[in-house]
Amino acid sequence: MPEFFHRKLERSTMGFVLAIVVVASIGGLIEIAPLFTIKGTVEKAPDMRVYTPLEVAGRNIYIREGCYACHSQMIRTLRDEVERYGPYSLAVESQYDHPMLWGSKRTGPDLARVGDKYSDEWHVAHLINPRNVVPQSVMPKYGWLASNTLYVDDLGLHLAALRDVGVPYTDEMIANAPNDARGQAAPDSSLAAGVSQRYGEATQIRTFDGNPGGLTEMDAVVAYLQILGRLTDAAYKQEGAQATEVGQ
Repeated sequence: MPEFFHRKLERSTMGFVLAIVVVASIGGLIEIAPLFTIKGTVEKAPDMRVYTPLEVAGRNIYIREGCYACHSQMIRTLRDEVERYGPYSLAVESQYDHPMLWGSKRTGPDLARVGDKYSDEWHVAHLINPRNVVPQSVMPKYGWLASNTLYVDDLGLHLAALRDVGVPYTDEMIANAPNDARGQAAPDSSLAAGVSQRYGEATQIRTFDGNPGGLTEMDAVVAYLQILGRLTDAAYKQEGAQATEVGQ
């Protein structure tokens, strides 16, 4: 009977078209319906901050070098992942990520909470030659990042583009983007104070690549890696609340 119905449907142009429309509508409804409740399902994070210009530059280099192809940034709710990487990822943590870098391919570990897990020196050594710190690593070398001067003159345009898609950068942030990138990696310079003023006192301001002599792509990438999972404490607060409920 099913085979007869299928053959009959294939021979009827209008019937086949209507069947395609019905099946496509079901799939579309399943994908679209949850969006109507998105305001109720996405967590609130009043402490959420934006990426600094230097961190934006580092993220751009991270994408340019294809790091997202081997490293995901999405910790699932599975117990072994939470125990290894930390609290599972919340949707709100990616609200300023354009494009998002969640991923599912893990040739290397997930990086969603790598911020502050290792020292700047560790990251620099790891990027220059991964085998120096992880002997079994299959990651390529990125030593040229330490010698490549970071181009910052167009960072204001990058921030302006991100504002167009919803990231709350102010006119002042956009206008001062190049200097803020320089200031974040030069703690003793007069530019550092402006970074703290615009992005908050918790902003990491230091010589990320260990070389105070200039601003490099290594500075940017390490600054970006060190902020992953640290733009908001929402996931840690939720984990603490859940632990309290279980204890009760």
